Amino acid sequence: MRTLAALTIARYTLLEALRNRLLWLLLVMALGAVGVSGFLNELALTESRQLQAALLGAVLRLAAVFLIATFVVTSMVREANDKGLELLMALPLPRAVYLLGKLAGFAALAVLPAALFGALALFFAPPAQAALWAVSLLCECWIVAAFSLLCVLTLNQVLPALAAAFAFYLLARAVGTLQLLGHGAGAAHSAGQQALGAALDALALLLPHLDRFTRSDWLVYHDGGAADLVAIAAQTVIYVALMAAAGLFDLYRKQI
Repeated sequence: MRTLAALTIARYTLLEALRNRLLWLLLVMALGAVGVSGFLNELALTESRQLQAALLGAVLRLAAVFLIATFVVTSMVREANDKGLELLMALPLPRAVYLLGKLAGFAALAVLPAALFGALALFFAPPAQAALWAVSLLCECWIVAAFSLLCVLTLNQVLPALAAAFAFYLLARAVGTLQLLGHGAGAAHSAGQQALGAALDALALLLPHLDRFTRSDWLVYHDGGAADLVAIAAQTVIYVALMAAAGLFDLYRKQI
């Protein structure tokens, strides 16, 4: 009964996205990314195909994350404003069923950009590398969707929730680079830089390393492997579970 209720919530979440023409938006973004990367391909003097693959991968990854985070936040806020959340909470169902149903719907939605953009990656990489890139993009979108859901449950408004979600994504993407800068040459001679390096190390322990997800070099140099996939899957399971638990805690303490 509870599983069926969660699947029903997930189904209507996915239907809402399709009725909002999200699929058409994905197609437009894919065509736009192909057009821009093709234009730069004509301008490049050397390694034009590699440049096109790297740029296309980066643009498609950012487009997928942006669409998923924006839909999660706006959908949840709209449902709260329309009193749909209150209606669902009035049903004889645990709040965990509602949260898991929503997460399942957003997870199913993330399959669309991963499959579409992964198909485009086949033009630049062998099937195994394109599949790895697509699965990694799916995991990245799942983490972003779970964090966006946690943000909107906590902050309750569109702008703060979106700002928090994108700040989280940028930090998780850049934390590896920030660590390298924090431990650069001369860092050992400055107490301030040592403190900064320690702070960045602590931050890196808390955040997922999204810089190791959906890497463009898999499309350019075809050097991805099973070890990358295992590391990505492990991080995805851990962070999605943690964020779902935090969201569930926040949902149960709400007075609706």
